Amino acid sequence: MFNLITRFHLLLLLVLGAITAVAVFRVPADYAFPAHWAASQADWMWPRNTALTVGPVIAVILLGGFAVLGRLLTKNHLAKVRHILDPALTLLLVVIVAVQLGLLLNGIGSDLDLVRLTAIALGLLLIGLGIVFAEAERHTYAGLRLPWPIPRDSQWRKVHRVTGVAFGLAGAGLLAMAWFAPDLGPLVIAFALALSVPPVLAACATALSR
Repeated sequence: MFNLITRFHLLLLLVLGAITAVAVFRVPADYAFPAHWAASQADWMWPRNTALTVGPVIAVILLGGFAVLGRLLTKNHLAKVRHILDPALTLLLVVIVAVQLGLLLNGIGSDLDLVRLTAIALGLLLIGLGIVFAEAERHTYAGLRLPWPIPRDSQWRKVHRVTGVAFGLAGAGLLAMAWFAPDLGPLVIAFALALSVPPVLAACATALSR
């Protein structure tokens, strides 16, 4: 049994908890975050407690899932996938922390739109990751790491190009949302889609290549 949760991941969880605690004390209990606007009037509101709870709950679920996954992997398999799973978990937690900090800043009346800045940074990162996948050559330890193998080199390249396009489109879509979407709600939903859809497409592409 091995552990995928590092001290840095736990530190990010503590930072998330600290931001949430500050928000509970600094943001009024009856405050509602405007998530969508229509005709210059907010028609989609997130109550303070609901909005501030989502991030920590998702973070705990992620840490629990990765902890279970680490216990299920063998030492050899863990060595092959740790270089992917470790930064993946770190990225997910960093995004959650940034969004939570953005909610805090929004709740106290700050003009700094950290959620939008995070969307721009993540969009650029996903586009870069898409280029890396699309241009990757077959390697024993690099590329997609899934339970089932990709038998032929031609299939490996095809799967990685599909994955690269998926990540590139997700990044471009997130950049477009960060630039054009004026509302917090759709932007947060775009975060979830950009981080979940490309890995699912990658898994489906590798499964179909078997």
